[in-house]
Amino acid sequence: MVTVYDPARGITALGLMSGTSLDGLDLCLARFTLLAGKWSYRVLHAHSVTYPSELKHLLATAQSLNAEDFARLHSDYGIYLGEQSGAFMEQYSVRPDLIASHGHTIFHRPAFRFTCQIGSGAGIAAETGVPVVCDFRTTDVALHGQGAPLVPIGDRCLFSDYDYCLNLGGFSNISSDAPDGSRSAYDISPVNYVLNHYMRRTGKEYDRDGLTARSGNVHETLLDALNNLPFYRQSGPKSLGREWVEEEVLPLTDSFGLSLEDTLCTFCEHVAVQIAHNVRPGSKILVTGGGAFNIFLLERMAAAAPQVTYQVPDKLTVNFKEALVFAFLGVLYVCDIPSCLSSVTGSMRDNIGGALYKC
Repeated sequence: MVTVYDPARGITALGLMSGTSLDGLDLCLARFTLLAGKWSYRVLHAHSVTYPSELKHLLATAQSLNAEDFARLHSDYGIYLGEQSGAFMEQYSVRPDLIASHGHTIFHRPAFRFTCQIGSGAGIAAETGVPVVCDFRTTDVALHGQGAPLVPIGDRCLFSDYDYCLNLGGFSNISSDAPDGSRSAYDISPVNYVLNHYMRRTGKEYDRDGLTARSGNVHETLLDALNNLPFYRQSGPKSLGREWVEEEVLPLTDSFGLSLEDTLCTFCEHVAVQIAHNVRPGSKILVTGGGAFNIFLLERMAAAAPQVTYQVPDKLTVNFKEALVFAFLGVLYVCDIPSCLSSVTGSMRDNIGGALYKC
C-alpha cells in the first residue's frame, strides 16, 4: 500500500539526531505544513536522552571495531533508536506519520565518495511500525558531493528571517543565501568535538558556561597555527569529520603541552576568529546548538565580529533545531522534494537524500 502525503494538510514527523559530540539522542516531533509555497512548522514535543555509558563508548570507538562487531552495532543501535522512539510515542500518546533519523556518523570521507551513519532504519521501523527515512547523506556523496551540511534547506524554508543560521555543535556550520539566490553553506571549524575532548580528561562532559576556558589565556603561537591549517584556505563547499580533527587538530594542539585552561581558551578564540571570517558586517545571525550555551565562547565571537548581531533563540530551538530539521528532511523525502542542494554540497545536482524503510 502506497501512502500519499499531503503537505497542505500537514505532515507530522519525529526527527532523531545524534551529534559528533555524543551528548545523547535528541527527539523532536513537529508538524509541517506547506501553504501558498511557504513552509511552516509547529514543535509538538521534544526531549533528549543521555546515552548509556556502554553505548556511548561503543559509538566513540566504533571506527576501530572489526567488521562483524561494526555490523552488530549498526543493528543494535537502530533497535535502540526504535525503542527510544517507541517510548517517546508512548510518553506523549502520539503516532507520527514518519520517523526521520540522522543516525550517528562514524566515517565521513566524501573525497572517497564514502560516508557512514549507523543506526538501522529497518530496526527503527520494526520497533515502531512507523515508516522511517534515514541514510540522508549517501546519495549526495555518491554524486561527488560533500554529503554535508544538510540543515541549510531547513534554514532556508523554516528560518528565513535571519541573514545566517549558525550551528555550534561538534563542528560549527553556517548557511545563508548567496547573491545569485542559491543557498551557500559549509562547515567552518570544530567546536564541541575538541572542547569536550579535553574536558573529558577531567571527568566532565563539557565546560559549563565556558568557565574553564575563561580562566585561561590565549596562546598566540598555537592560535596562529590553528588558523593557518590548510582547511581554512579552501573555498566551499567543504565539510569536516572526526578523521580530520584526529589527524590534524588534536596532534597540533597536544604538541604545545599547554594547561587545560589555556588550551580551551585558545581554541575558543580560534572558533570565534574563524566564524568572524565567514560573516558579513551588519548581519543578523541565528545561533543554535550546544555551543550556544557557552557564554565565554559567545563573548569571544562578539568580540571577534563586533558589527554583527548573534541571536540565541529560545532553549527549545537551541537544543532541538537539528532534530527538527531532520524531521523536515524526512517530510521532503516523502513529498519527493530535493533536500540536498548542490550549491551547498558540491554534488552533481540537487538530490533527494534518504532511504525509506516500512514494516
